[in-house]
Amino acid sequence: MNLTKHLAGVVIASTCLCVPALAQTKLTMWYHGAGNEVESRTLNQIVSDFNASQSDWAVTIESFPEKSYNDSVAAAALAGNLPDILDVDGPVMPNWAWAGYLQPLPIDESDFADFLPGTKGVWDGKLYSVGLWDAAVALFARQSTLDELGLRTPSLDKPWSREELMAALDAAKASGKYEFALDLGMNDQAEWYSYAFSPFLQSFGGDIVDRSTYKTAEGALNGEAAQAFGKWWQSLFNGGYAPGTSEDPADQQTGFIDGKFAFQWNGNWRAVATMEAVDDVVFLPAPDFGAGNKIGAGSWQFGVSAKSKHPEGAAEFIKFAAQDKYLAAFSDGIGLIPPTPSAAQMTKNYKDGGPLAVFFDLSKAQALVRPVTPGYVVQAKVFTKALADIANGADVADTLDAAVDEIDADIESNGGYGHR
Repeated sequence: MNLTKHLAGVVIASTCLCVPALAQTKLTMWYHGAGNEVESRTLNQIVSDFNASQSDWAVTIESFPEKSYNDSVAAAALAGNLPDILDVDGPVMPNWAWAGYLQPLPIDESDFADFLPGTKGVWDGKLYSVGLWDAAVALFARQSTLDELGLRTPSLDKPWSREELMAALDAAKASGKYEFALDLGMNDQAEWYSYAFSPFLQSFGGDIVDRSTYKTAEGALNGEAAQAFGKWWQSLFNGGYAPGTSEDPADQQTGFIDGKFAFQWNGNWRAVATMEAVDDVVFLPAPDFGAGNKIGAGSWQFGVSAKSKHPEGAAEFIKFAAQDKYLAAFSDGIGLIPPTPSAAQMTKNYKDGGPLAVFFDLSKAQALVRPVTPGYVVQAKVFTKALADIANGADVADTLDAAVDEIDADIESNGGYGHR
């Protein structure tokens, strides 16, 4: 830039080589975990590191309480006010993609080849979201309990059969040492039911919906396998093995630790606190009810909103956040499963020989994502109500048939949710 100055009648020509710094383009991000201090601290550190690592983009976070987050996203979508980066629960992602909230990630999928399957959100053949952790469920037990009751310790290669599980529950019940043989966390009638209990149904050979077409629940949720599951499920409560839907929520947190339950079906997010209180706790794989042992998969993930004007910048942030050092930091901070084997080796709990390494193996070998369909958000609620009703004594066949009718009516009213 040439500057000409007139000083005391003398013309002076000078050249300025200074180029003003370009401001970073702002990227907005919405996050579901307001109030979760440890998780928020790690995420804020990633954002700070990303913003300092390059000069093109600057991410800012707005946090929401988890209970109101999905409603906030839906309202913003209607108003055309979505951010650039969205936090999305894995099983909800297909609904948001179908509804036009998200766009496919402009990222090479090979960048995430080593990630656990449950951490990758795929819909209609395209990658829409990536998670920085996953979660797994196991059967919590004390080794001393197994020994006292004369029970075989199941392994991933040789899980308990249905018969062995029921023999274990019978033995615990007969011992008279426990209020209940098994805790299932029945008080939590939200996503827990479909995440934690549909794998039992799937291990019987049924499912929430027919995954071959995703156009009906007929046969999957009310067929012979599902009927057998429903009868077994009801027997847990009719037979006094487990507390029902009126269970005290505190029992899911401390009941096993306090010795009220011989066994507890719970997630790895409770594992650290349990290890601190129970020195001989063991985490056992899901039983095999005949069609293989299964657990749920898929947790919160990051995606790019369909309305973002800077999808390349949003994708750069997601790739940056997916570095092993951050995956390990989340795992150490909140106790969940790091998505990659290399990140697991950087953690105190999931590295080889670590106290929670079994959960990585469980997730890799047993995990099954919830139905990958936009209709899942309705199907999960129908499934939850059906299981609660059956636990409370409703007729199994009638309840499952009614659930199928409700799910099929929703699929039909939404034009099949895009399934061809």
